[in-house]
Amino acid sequence: MSGRLFKALLVALMAVALWAASVSQDVLNRDRETLGLTRATPLENAPPVLAFTTVALGGFRGLIANALWIRMDELQQEGKYFEMVQLADWISKLQPTVAQVWVHLAWNMSYNVSVQIPDLAQRWPWVRRGIELLRDEGLRYNPHDPLIYRELAWHFQHKMGADLDDAHWVYKRQWAYEMSYLLGDGPPDWNALSSPATAEQKEKSGILREVYKMDPAFMKRVDQEYGPLEWRLPEAHAIYWAMLGLENAKTREQLIQLRRVIYQSMHLACIRGRLLGIAGPDQAMKRFEIGPRVDLADKTDKAYEDMIRDDTEMRENIQTGHKNFLREISWALYTHNRITDSEKWFNKLRTTYTNAVPAQMTLDEYAVSRVSEYAGETSRNKTTLMVEGLMQRSFFYTAVGDADQAEGYLRLAQKIWQVYTRDTEFRTMRGNEKVRVDRTDLDPLPVIRQRVLDQMIDPEKGFLDDTLALQLRTALNLPPPPPRSTNAAPANSTNPPPALRATNTPATSPLQR
Repeated sequence: MSGRLFKALLVALMAVALWAASVSQDVLNRDRETLGLTRATPLENAPPVLAFTTVALGGFRGLIANALWIRMDELQQEGKYFEMVQLADWISKLQPTVAQVWVHLAWNMSYNVSVQIPDLAQRWPWVRRGIELLRDEGLRYNPHDPLIYRELAWHFQHKMGADLDDAHWVYKRQWAYEMSYLLGDGPPDWNALSSPATAEQKEKSGILREVYKMDPAFMKRVDQEYGPLEWRLPEAHAIYWAMLGLENAKTREQLIQLRRVIYQSMHLACIRGRLLGIAGPDQAMKRFEIGPRVDLADKTDKAYEDMIRDDTEMRENIQTGHKNFLREISWALYTHNRITDSEKWFNKLRTTYTNAVPAQMTLDEYAVSRVSEYAGETSRNKTTLMVEGLMQRSFFYTAVGDADQAEGYLRLAQKIWQVYTRDTEFRTMRGNEKVRVDRTDLDPLPVIRQRVLDQMIDPEKGFLDDTLALQLRTALNLPPPPPRSTNAAPANSTNPPPALRATNTPATSPLQR
C-alpha cells in the first residue's frame, strides 16, 4: 500500500472515530441530564484563573473541588470561617449533586459563622442562610437525598428549637413572626392554603410554596399524624422535613435517623410546644413565652415506644429519653392541675423504669422534689424564692387566661410552703434520743402572695408590661392602676409585622377553656 493511500485511510478512520465520539457524547449528555448528573453550573464571582481553569478542564472539575476542599479544611482549622464561605460556595457549584457539600456549607454558616457575631439579632441572617442553602439549593439538585432532609430538620430541631445558642429566642421569635403572617395565630386553615380562593389566600399560599418550599397538603398530613402542632414554632417544621426525608429514605439507617428526629421533636413539642405571644397596645409582640402541650403526650409516648422496639442499637439511649419524657410530662400535667392524668403518667414511669423514682414516693412528693431538690432542706431564703417564683408563674397564667396552669402553679407553691412549715421543728433520731432542730418560719402564704402581686403590677416598678398587668388586674377584679408618673419612660411604639396576639393552644386542644 502506498504511503498516500495509507494516510487517506488514517484520515478516514479519524473522521469516523470523531463522528462516533460526537454521537456517543450526545447520548451521554442526555443520560447525565436525565439522571441529574450534569454539573455545568457556571461559577459566579470566582477569580478569572479559577473560572478559566474550570471551563477548560471540564471533567477534571473534581480535581479542582478537591483542592478547594483541602484549602477549606485548612481555613477551618485556623478558625477562618468567613473565608470558608466563598470557597464552599465555589465547591457547591462544582459538585452540586454531592449532598455533603450542602450539609457542610449550611453547617458552617449556621453554627460556625453565626456564633462569631456578637450582636445576637445579627446572627439570624446567617442561620436563615444555612436553612435556605439546604432547602432552596441543596434539595434542588438532590430532591431525593435523605441526608439533606435530615440536616434541614436538625437545623429546626437543634439550632432554632434548642437553647444552646444565646440567640435562640431571636430565631424563635423571627420564625414565629413569619409563620404567624402566613398561618395565623390559631390552627392553620389547610383548605384555604391548599385551594386558595381569595387574593390574600393565594398570596399566602404562594409564599408558603415558593419561598418556604412547603406543601400545605403534606403539612396537613403531618399535623393529622403527630399534631395538632404549633406551626409557628420550629419543632413542627423539624417533623415536616423529617417526614419528607422518610418518603425518600432507602436504607434502614436513614429511616432510623429520620424517625429519631421525629420522636425527639415530638418530645420538645409536648414539653414546650405552645406559643404565647403577648402583644402591646400597638400590637407589637413585647413578650414571647412557650409552654407545654400536654395533649400531645399519647402520640409522643407512642413515638418513643416505636423507636425502642425498632432501634435495637440505640435502645438504651432511647429508653433514657423516654424515662425523661415520662418525668417531664408528669410534672407538666401536675402544673396544669390535671392530677388524674399526671398520676397516670407517673405510674407508668414507676412501672416501666423501676429505678426512676423511689418506690414509696407520691406524686405530690415528686412534684415538690422537682423544684426543691436544689434548695436544701433548711434554706429559708431559697424556699421563699421558690414559692415566690411559683406564685409569679401562677399570676402570669392567670393574666393570659390559662386557669388550669395558674391553679397548678399555685397548688405547687402551697405544697412547698406546707412541706417547709411542717418540717420547721425537724426531728431526727440519735440512738433513742429525739433531736429538735428549729428553722425560721416562712411568711404566711397570703403575705407572700400579696408581695408578689404588688411586685408584678406596680405601675411604676412592676415587671409585667402594661398589657399583662391590666389583664391580671381584670382577672383578679382589681381596680385600674393610678396614672403613671410624668417621669415614666414612654412606651415602645415599634411595630414589627406581623405581631402576635396573646394566644393559647389551638382550638382543637383539650387545654383550651
